[in-house]
Amino acid sequence: MEIFGISTQALFGQLLIGLINGSFYALLSLGLAVIFGLLNIINFAHGAQYMMGAFCAYLLLNKLGIGYWWALAISPIVIGATGIVIERTMLSRLYKLDHLYGLLLTFGLALIIQGLFRNEYGASGQPYQIPQILTGGQNLGFMFLPNYRAWVIFGSMIVCLGTWLVIERTKLGAYLRAATENPQLVQAFGINVPRMITLTYGLGVALAALAGVMAAPIYQVSPQMGGDLIIVVFAVVVIGGMGSILGAILTGFGLGVIEGLTKVFYPEASSTVIFIIMVIVLLIRPAGLFGTQK
Repeated sequence: MEIFGISTQALFGQLLIGLINGSFYALLSLGLAVIFGLLNIINFAHGAQYMMGAFCAYLLLNKLGIGYWWALAISPIVIGATGIVIERTMLSRLYKLDHLYGLLLTFGLALIIQGLFRNEYGASGQPYQIPQILTGGQNLGFMFLPNYRAWVIFGSMIVCLGTWLVIERTKLGAYLRAATENPQLVQAFGINVPRMITLTYGLGVALAALAGVMAAPIYQVSPQMGGDLIIVVFAVVVIGGMGSILGAILTGFGLGVIEGLTKVFYPEASSTVIFIIMVIVLLIRPAGLFGTQK
């Protein structure tokens, strides 16, 4: 069966790839949106922290024999803790300065981290095995759905929804949002605002590390794996609206699907379609689709 001259198998195959890419776009842009929305820091080290999450899972498996599921829990905690150290020792000194200083600092950190991992492990990728329980797939008739890729899509949706609910629908989320607008007032209620800010940055970094662990069995674990992806993720955040949690999630999944469909109908534009959309959105709505103009 064909649709617009394209076989349904090819069409749904690219839709699946688009949803997988969209899952990583959503998780990474969610972490970026959390950090920018609550800390006003443009975290250019996010791609390197995504890579660190994948490498942490790789090292846990090869050095300690710890498998995928434990790595999925341990790696975000470990990499999130490194994020807390970075925030306390470096970023906390920049909050009263222009956003550009935070961007330059995190960009420099990203280059240092990638360079250290490249010197240690080389530029070629390292394989990471799919967990045994998620090997194989399901024949849906019109396409073959690998179990692990289905898990990535479902798991990322659950994490994104849970993060949105915590930030937008709980008392803790209300305190976090209030702390960005009026930290002195929140502190007057006995809330430790600096600690909240530190933990928020750690949460954003942990989300990037979680995406890295989920990506490890699909893509090879490589020091370069976050370098190109972070540019696309920044475009996703800009389109959704800087600091918008819901915008980051919906735009991440949506642009992944659009990118997948573009590969079917007009492959030449697949690598640029997200940036074309970003330019159009900025011309029509500079604050992004879900952002608010300040």
